[in-house]
Amino acid sequence: MVRRLKKVQRGVPFLIQVDADFVQAYSGETLATAILTAGKKVMSRSSRTKSPRSYYCGMGICNECLITLEDGSKVRACQTLAVPSMKIKTG
Repeated sequence: MVRRLKKVQRGVPFLIQVDADFVQAYSGETLATAILTAGKKVMSRSSRTKSPRSYYCGMGICNECLITLEDGSKVRACQTLAVPSMKIKTG
């Protein structure tokens, strides 16, 4: 049975740039949360087959949600908090 939460308290909203799009994120949420709630599903691509990869384990164990930050470093979207004015690249 699914239980609905009557009032979910979210943090302060702000914008981050995901590829060429601006996405609303909230204080305290991960990049994976912001990307998925914006309707984007592909976060990376397999290095061998180029098949799409997305959110999978949510614990930072797999590398399915790797994204690239503006400085070129790769991080797990499920383990990285969204910060105002952040620019990231997916798949």
